[in-house]
Amino acid sequence: MSNPASNRLQQNAKRIMQLWEERARDEVSAAIHQSSLVLQDSLPQYLNQLVNELSTKIERTPARINADKVKSDRIGKQHGRERAGYADYSITQIIFEYHILRQVIFQVLEEEAPLDMRERDVIITSIEQAVNDAATQFAQTLHDIQELFMVTLTHDLRNPINVVKMGTQLVLRRFERGDTHLDVTVRMLSAIDRLDSMIQNLLDASRLRAGLSLKLTFEDCDLEQLLQEVVEDLNFAYPDRFVIVSDGAIMTACSRKELRRVIENIATNAVKYGAPDTPITLTLQQTATAISITIHNKGTPIAPDAQSILFQQFRRTSTAEEQTGWGLGLFLAKSLTEAHQGTIEVESEEGKGTSFIVKLPAGPLEVVQFS
Repeated sequence: MSNPASNRLQQNAKRIMQLWEERARDEVSAAIHQSSLVLQDSLPQYLNQLVNELSTKIERTPARINADKVKSDRIGKQHGRERAGYADYSITQIIFEYHILRQVIFQVLEEEAPLDMRERDVIITSIEQAVNDAATQFAQTLHDIQELFMVTLTHDLRNPINVVKMGTQLVLRRFERGDTHLDVTVRMLSAIDRLDSMIQNLLDASRLRAGLSLKLTFEDCDLEQLLQEVVEDLNFAYPDRFVIVSDGAIMTACSRKELRRVIENIATNAVKYGAPDTPITLTLQQTATAISITIHNKGTPIAPDAQSILFQQFRRTSTAEEQTGWGLGLFLAKSLTEAHQGTIEVESEEGKGTSFIVKLPAGPLEVVQFS
């Protein structure tokens, strides 16, 4: 038996699209700049699918219902993917487009006769599913575009930075100790290294958000020597601020480059947020079960509620808002420490200062990639 609502929808599909487009242009701000809103036939495909869902001539077997849902999902996702390609669109505007479409469909189909309860439920359920699919795909596509942009940007920035760094290193060799330009050149190199570190942090955070793993190469590491190397480099930018306390050489398996980044990120934060002109102490200790690297600075403690967001990406405490950076250093320090099967703890109290404690297992590591 034929269904009048299904027939009316099929006969008025072009009119529905026209009315929808007219209203969308008037009411959806992002639509004003588009030459055509019926992109890649996603709306005509959706209306054809809705014709089938309303029809009583088609046997609604479980297999047919599932096939229709798969096709409907595909159409909704196509619409969301299309809209993500335009800078002006937001999820709110996509939802509003479907809200207008639902109103237009009801308006046109009920001109001749009211829809029954089943027909209204079919249309409402279909629209809700399409909205969900389109919004989900829009968010995913926009995320992919942003990740691609971030990776491309950070990659392209590395080449000019490397050129500047090599040139500055060549200039540095021409100065002798005591030359007034030496200190300026050293500070320039330090600034270039910090910029390069910020870009690397941004790139790694982008990879982690995309669900990709960072590949670490583990080797035998003398942690005392590693601390000395880090402090030697930091002393160029922050002279006479760092003190190492260690019982001697402690060997473990680590990714030297990445563990170095962990220590540098925390130590640099200690300079930024600790009391000025006070020592920052790096303490290396080992027990039967763990190795700990404690980085301590004096100054105003971190409030307990602020400690809970320290390791979240792009989150900064109220005391850090005036400092430069991406807000990624501690997030990556935590991720890289966990890649070494370790943990980071924070202890911060009035009168005692702040300590970040990196704990690593004392035994051999089971080397794995992490994401």
